[in-house]
Amino acid sequence: MHKQVGIVGAGPAGLILSHLLQREGIESILIEKHSQEHVQERVRAGVLEQGTVELLVEMGVGERLRREGLIHYGIELSFLGRRHRIDFKELTGRGITVYGQNEVVKDLTKARMEEGGEIVFEAEDVSLHDVQTSRPSIHYRKNGGAEQVTCDFIAGCDGFHGICRPSIPAEILTVHERIYPFGWLGILAEAPPSSHELIYANHERGFALLSMRSPKVSRLYLQCEPEEELANWPDERIWEELETRLAVDNWKLTRGPIFQKGVTGMRSFVAEPMQFGRLFLAGDAAHIVPPTGAKGLNLAAADVRVLAAAIAEFYKFGNESLLKRYSEIALRRIWKAQRFSWWMTSILHRFPGENSFDHRRQLAELDYLTGSRAASQSLAENYVGLPFDPF
Repeated sequence: MHKQVGIVGAGPAGLILSHLLQREGIESILIEKHSQEHVQERVRAGVLEQGTVELLVEMGVGERLRREGLIHYGIELSFLGRRHRIDFKELTGRGITVYGQNEVVKDLTKARMEEGGEIVFEAEDVSLHDVQTSRPSIHYRKNGGAEQVTCDFIAGCDGFHGICRPSIPAEILTVHERIYPFGWLGILAEAPPSSHELIYANHERGFALLSMRSPKVSRLYLQCEPEEELANWPDERIWEELETRLAVDNWKLTRGPIFQKGVTGMRSFVAEPMQFGRLFLAGDAAHIVPPTGAKGLNLAAADVRVLAAAIAEFYKFGNESLLKRYSEIALRRIWKAQRFSWWMTSILHRFPGENSFDHRRQLAELDYLTGSRAASQSLAENYVGLPFDPF
């Protein structure tokens, strides 16, 4: 079998890329090692930049997003027992939309299948071959049989633990990484959100975040040890700790049954270049950001927006100049998002080994941030999403 583009991974990056390519009349196939149910039910990011929303709507997959997504025009920062609102609309004229990544994947998968797109779920033993040639291939097993797809290009959209990045020789890649000395204990609860907007809390006991997935489901996080045992966190302890870290006068946290718990480690990671021969990395296969800045899915969408344009230019004009610049263009945005995500993480979390000077400096930065229009505007511009650089 031959396809113009073989895409490894049927998460947001791979699915968006496949849609964008189809709009240009370019054939692709998606190869995914997990089941459709697993891919669609993974709970991941839930904050979409306005640019990401506009892209999904323009692609024709934004109907349910527009109907069910929760549009927010600000966030609240909580410290020293007080809350301070950052007004995105007043500062930038833009906002964000809360809509779960798994819902985005459901919408994209449904549309891909309705349009006749090819998705191979539960592919086993996936491997890449001849990526430095003009005829790279993807090998895999399905239902016990060996399969092979030759391609003009391969897009590695298979996440941090996928097989695509390791297919690039180690001596070619430069890896930049920071592992944070804490994690996030995240829960989903059948409880109406206790706030209309996200609340980011800096507290002496550690960071906390109040978010949501729908008008009936709350998503909440607590800073914890990176290898925290969930057994140490019964429901009652979680609710008490959330109430402590998020507390302000005359406000009460809405409780409800917790139906999912998990601990997420925190890291910043970038591998560059994001291309090798005819293999191009996108999304988590190339970079990871701490979730504090809400950039993961949005960066994946930005990557494949560039990649789709570059592949389309190749087929229309035989021009490889944009393909050759893919890493350069994508990494400019990625490093800006890394800077912002690191900064948000650094001002909101407690780090082991810090002393009273570090804590007071952190509070002073939050005080300046919430008292300065220029500082607030910088946060707002980054949070709602920076403009796309011209190709």
